[in-house]
Amino acid sequence: MGLALASPEPAGAQASVPVEEFRLANGMRFLAVVRPEMTTVSAGWVAHVGSANERPGITGMSHFFEHMMFKGTPTVGTNDAERDQAIIEEQEAIQDEIRAIYRERRREARLGRIEDPFGEEDLPEELLELRRRFDGLVEEQRELMVKDEFDRIYTEAGATGMNAFTSPDQTVYFITVPQNRLELWFWMESERLLRPVFREFYAERDVVHEERRLRTESTPTGEFDEAFDALFWQSHPYSWPVIGWPSDLQVFTLEQAQEYYDTYYSPGNLTAALVGNFDLAEAKQLAERYFGRLEPGPEAPDVVTLEMEQNAEKRMTAHCDCQPQVAVRFHTVAFRHRDQYALDVLAGLLNGRTGRLYRTMVLGDEIASSASAFQDNRKWAGYLEVSAESRGDATPSDLEAAIGRELTRLAEEPIPDEEIQKVKNQVAAAAFERLDSGFFLLVQLLVYDSLGGWEYINDWAGETLAVTAEDVQRVAAQYLTESNRSVAHYYRQEGTAAEEIPTELEALPAPVRSQVMAQIRQIRESTDRAALEEALAQFSAMRSQAPPEMAGALEYVEQVIRERIAELEPEGGAGAPEEVGP
Repeated sequence: MGLALASPEPAGAQASVPVEEFRLANGMRFLAVVRPEMTTVSAGWVAHVGSANERPGITGMSHFFEHMMFKGTPTVGTNDAERDQAIIEEQEAIQDEIRAIYRERRREARLGRIEDPFGEEDLPEELLELRRRFDGLVEEQRELMVKDEFDRIYTEAGATGMNAFTSPDQTVYFITVPQNRLELWFWMESERLLRPVFREFYAERDVVHEERRLRTESTPTGEFDEAFDALFWQSHPYSWPVIGWPSDLQVFTLEQAQEYYDTYYSPGNLTAALVGNFDLAEAKQLAERYFGRLEPGPEAPDVVTLEMEQNAEKRMTAHCDCQPQVAVRFHTVAFRHRDQYALDVLAGLLNGRTGRLYRTMVLGDEIASSASAFQDNRKWAGYLEVSAESRGDATPSDLEAAIGRELTRLAEEPIPDEEIQKVKNQVAAAAFERLDSGFFLLVQLLVYDSLGGWEYINDWAGETLAVTAEDVQRVAAQYLTESNRSVAHYYRQEGTAAEEIPTELEALPAPVRSQVMAQIRQIRESTDRAALEEALAQFSAMRSQAPPEMAGALEYVEQVIRERIAELEPEGGAGAPEEVGP
């Protein structure tokens, strides 16, 4: 236990965030930032586990736990804990039999006797009967469940914004509570870690399948983006998607999940954070009283498979219902590597409406509707990607050539001091803006801690401001090479027409915009008014916490949801029977 403050910053950097760090005897760490001017506390915790910690056969497990951790405990989420547990055991026994059948069907598929081991055609009667028995248990369990009780307890106490997310390197859980309900957070979060119940385990796999369909399979470039990741990462587990491969989602077991939980959700692999108006001494007492109940576990293993050095260019060509576009990606460095900061400045020189990509490709040559650079430094490795979407008759090859010219200029031509200073001015401004919101400060603390050090929040600006033009040219020459490059060309599929992009979404990066447009299509096709109302509440909460550049897009999605709900309003008013979709 003790105070952990960053070292003094170089001139021009932001003031350090006063973070106090303390650790419980079981190994769990806490980060605390007291802000007396707030009336709430943003609170959360991170499990230092993501898709990179998985292996073939259980891909998607980390994201799956993001779902399961909201299912409750023996006292939250059910009216009959004893029968609930018995149902879970009966379900597992049936799933053992189902897995045996699928094992045989995979063998049959390998021999060419059936087309798809998980296909719905020509299923054996034995499997269908097992499914019927399992579905009966699911319905019985749902009769015992108190739906969304975990969320309801928080909401009735005035809490907002409960959510979670999973990435390749972490799984983060967060919420904002009134300052006088902080003890509720300590109890609720420690309870779901101390006594989790993985109810609806197999039914929830179907929910994840649907999520995968919406996020990946229903977006124009989703499956191709997965293929590009698999092409780019040769040996590292970053090569598979966070949501997992479909075949793994069909077969991983409750026993495997329990083993995964015991390994990666032990207190020594967790960090909690509090930002807001609270008494620090009281928070330490509450942490000991509640999270101190967690038993120490084994040390979580590192990811030891390193990415092989790329020594030949890789290329991929895809045809989709999308605007022609290109992605050019280079292997770079892991989080807090000494070259990260120069690479960040390099990306800054390319980005924005005054950046080199926009000036030359959008305004100058008029071959792109958008162009951007993205620098992603993950826990174990990193990459820099430059992408552009075509305009007019420009082809992906035209875009790639223009990007190549800009990258060559960075490596070979002197960079004007004023251009470097412009990026540094943006960094200095962002250093203050990104810490203004207590919620976003919380998320940054948790994410950076899991990547390799929360102290980055205090030292990133100073390190970036110290970057010179020579540093930028050095990293450009070192990393942006042909043999270290992977390129994806996306062409419009024959017979598809360009989709009209709402003005509110034009500023979004192309991959994000594709995902949002896919969600909008799903909303407009939905006939489930209750699900739409729940989605509306979620988007409203997200908008209140979103960065400014996302706020307009989220507001537009809210508008689409409201319009769809209005269209589904039954004739005769609220008392009329609901119309059932086909």
